Amino acid sequence: MQATVVIPTYNEALNISELLTELKKYDVSVVVVDDSSPDGTADIVAKHDNTNVHLLKRGKKQGLGKAYIDGFGYALEELGADVVIEMDGDLSHDPGDIPRLLDEINEGFDFVIGSRHVKDGAIPHWGPHRRIISYVGNQLARIILGLRVSDCTSGYRAIKTTALRKILTEKINVKGYAFQMSLLYYAVLEDAKIKEIPIVFHRRKAGESKLGVADIAEFLAELIRLRIE
Repeated sequence: MQATVVIPTYNEALNISELLTELKKYDVSVVVVDDSSPDGTADIVAKHDNTNVHLLKRGKKQGLGKAYIDGFGYALEELGADVVIEMDGDLSHDPGDIPRLLDEINEGFDFVIGSRHVKDGAIPHWGPHRRIISYVGNQLARIILGLRVSDCTSGYRAIKTTALRKILTEKINVKGYAFQMSLLYYAVLEDAKIKEIPIVFHRRKAGESKLGVADIAEFLAELIRLRIE
């Protein structure tokens, strides 16, 4: 089974080399989609000694959603991936969880979510403000869209490409973290077999979180669009 990890990056120069070194321990290829980070993230990726790494460097910042779509396309068409794995580039996702995600794929699931909100999942470093945002966002997704998933916005997932080809649609046209909810929503519509497994979501090693007010506003707007489509 050929697995490809897709990592969107923007200003992750202080994290990306350590992450790519860790990923060398696993039998995966890696696609880094960088939006011309001014801190030189792409240059670090290009010079890294992990020979399974592929760099897609885009000319301008286009957002998380478009980065994943471009990365998925490369994994599907150029690398012939059987499974794609979404992963953040800031070391908040433990590469050691990759075998656990893939084990569930091998058990017959199409869409496996590394969940922070199921039993034994944890976000030990988050303060009340971030916890409330995550809780409210997930509750809204479950109530408004009927998603029976505890962590609708997790960015650590393994997805069979046979299912991904059905899920990807031009209707998914969001830039930020709403992409995760939208992709899950269309997976549910396609009757994908979904499984959540617990993960510990770690504090990023360096840099700052990309979550902002614009992401929250887009998330709410996407909820409405999906509800009425």
